[in-house]
Order: sequence, then structure tokens, then C-alpha cells
Amino acid sequence: MGGMASHALTVGFDLDMTLIDSRPGIAAAFVALSAETGVAIETDLVVSRLGPPLEQEIAHWFPAAEVAAVADRYREIYPAYAIGPSLAMPGARESVEAIRALGGRTMVVTAKYEPNAKLHLAHLGIQPDVIVGGLWAEAKAEALREHGASVYVGDHTGDVRGAQAADAFSVGVTTGPCDAAELRAAGADVVLTSLTEFPAWLAAYTTSQG
Repeated sequence: MGGMASHALTVGFDLDMTLIDSRPGIAAAFVALSAETGVAIETDLVVSRLGPPLEQEIAHWFPAAEVAAVADRYREIYPAYAIGPSLAMPGARESVEAIRALGGRTMVVTAKYEPNAKLHLAHLGIQPDVIVGGLWAEAKAEALREHGASVYVGDHTGDVRGAQAADAFSVGVTTGPCDAAELRAAGADVVLTSLTEFPAWLAAYTTSQG
């Protein structure tokens, strides 16, 4: 790294249920997939466990031999169904702005297919400096290390593991499938109820870091 770059604050965020509430959009995409394939899919169950790679979810509903092809088809129809209904999480824009106000950089590291992740963020007017898709749990550390992220924010125990693997400070938010106890047990350094608490936490954190 060298020079000033290594001292700049870089904060990474997960996407689904951290920065965006993608449940309405993902449910709509799975309804369309169900109609097209004739396979019954319980969308309430699907959106209750977002975070892991799509293939893991598809495997609950389709035979192993079909998973790859069905996942490809889902990603193909996703923009038409999932982008419009999905919303920014409370505090998401303010959190990104708070980092920028401190001269910091923001990145999104998600297991989601990268082109679709970019569509979500563009639609909602949230513009991180870097967006990396296709990484889950410990693999998220690859991107976090590459871009020098010192903090990673996520809603899933997989996000906590990713932060730990990157030696980044792990901020958990209880807006997804994992509660505070699960996030703490996984090793989160701090747990917030939502991103609405993040700007104030960030101000205190950066002060304490000197």
C-alpha cells in the first residue's frame, strides 16, 4: 500500500439485508421462477434466510443436476422482477455519506451476482467506490484485503467470518436472519440494531482510532 492510502478509512458493506431490503424483489423473482419451471417454491422461507450463495437456496427446491442452470436463469430474470420492489435499508444512505464525510471510501462485498448488485445500488442511488460480487463468508476477505478495508458491516454470521478472515473490525447489524446473540457468538466486534446507529458509532470509532 504505502503512503497515505493505508491510513484512509475504507469500510465494506454486505448488500442483502444490510444496505438493501431485497426481500420483496427476491420473492418476486422466485415467484416468476416457480411459474416458469412449475416447481413450487415457498418464497417466505427463501427470504427468511438470505445471505448464502444463490445455489444453496436453489438446491432446496431443485434436483442437484439442475441447480446450475436454474441459478443462471434466475440471475437472467432477476433484473426484471427484483430491482424495482427492493428498498434501501434505514440508515444505508446516511452511513455511506458519513464515511465519505470523513474522507473515507466505501465498498460493497456480496455473494450476489455482481451485475445485479450494481443494478440494485444504481436504482437506489447508493454509490460505493467499489462493488464486488460472488463472494461469500471467508472468501469476502479477498476483496476486503485487496481494497484495504478496516471495517466490514454485515447482517449474517458469514459476514462476521469474512471480516475476521480479513482482520477487519466486524460490525454486525440485526436487520437480517441472524440475531445479536448469533452475531456476537460468531465474533462480531460490535452489534447494531440497524444502520441508523452506524454514523454515530463511526464517529466514536474513528475518534478512538486517533
